[in-house]
Amino acid sequence: MASNNDIRRGALEMTLAMLMSGTIGWLVVSSQQSSQNVVFFRCLFGGATLSLVCAALGLFRRKLFTWRIVALATLGGVAIVVNWVLLFAAYSRASISMATTVYSTQPFMLVALGAFVFRERVTASAVAWLAVAFAGLVLVVKVEPAVLAVPGQYLQGVALAAGAAFLWAVSSIVTKYLKSTPPHLIALITTATGAVLLAPFVRFDALPDSGVHWLQLATLGVVNTGAMYVLMYGAIQKLPTAMTGALSFIYPVVAIVVDRVAFGQKLAWIQVLGAMLILLAAAGVNLGWRVVPARRLSST
Repeated sequence: MASNNDIRRGALEMTLAMLMSGTIGWLVVSSQQSSQNVVFFRCLFGGATLSLVCAALGLFRRKLFTWRIVALATLGGVAIVVNWVLLFAAYSRASISMATTVYSTQPFMLVALGAFVFRERVTASAVAWLAVAFAGLVLVVKVEPAVLAVPGQYLQGVALAAGAAFLWAVSSIVTKYLKSTPPHLIALITTATGAVLLAPFVRFDALPDSGVHWLQLATLGVVNTGAMYVLMYGAIQKLPTAMTGALSFIYPVVAIVVDRVAFGQKLAWIQVLGAMLILLAAAGVNLGWRVVPARRLSST
């Protein structure tokens, strides 16, 4: 059982990781690069950082690189890398706020895949929260925000964010088969997979032409990937699941605030209501809030 000191340290680590995560959209949009360029350099800089971390932790051992581990980690890596490409492409179409909110439907994707792949039972409460999230999504897609980087592509951005959420769930399902593999090593294989996968698609004719944009890409890789993974996985190992789920909602809140401050994104009241419903439903699933009372077993 984790000590109070471990829980306090884990809470601090998770908070810092989620604060970092909330600034990703700003770095992506401000870098003025295509989504495939951003993900490639995120993987390149992040992979270099994670290589140093794995080396320091002594994770480069032959027994951790079996064909099964490498194959599964690579499969999960492909899913998460395409997830990043879709999500980053959604930012410029649906705004950081809305893309992040729609992306927060990941728990429902995971529940659905868990029921399909592992035959896990879906509770009545989970179905009820899914209905709440769907109602929120209907409100979100009803109105196109007034301030968009690419006007007229809002629904496309929402679809990209939903696709990203689904691929995150796929990656999580694959990771379930890698319980004994150090998470830092999984993250390293993910970034290495991404760098190799996206190298042929990088637009080398449209690389950043200023030091500020290069700094933003480097920050995204070193801080918002390498350091963030170390903090997040360290926190997950120390915290109760409920607390991890609760602290994870710092991310969408920070992302929405950053979008408002950095880009002046103003949401219609109906979108704010929809976003609140989605985040409430995601919290309900993550934290196991019951909407429908559990059936009592009758004694015989």
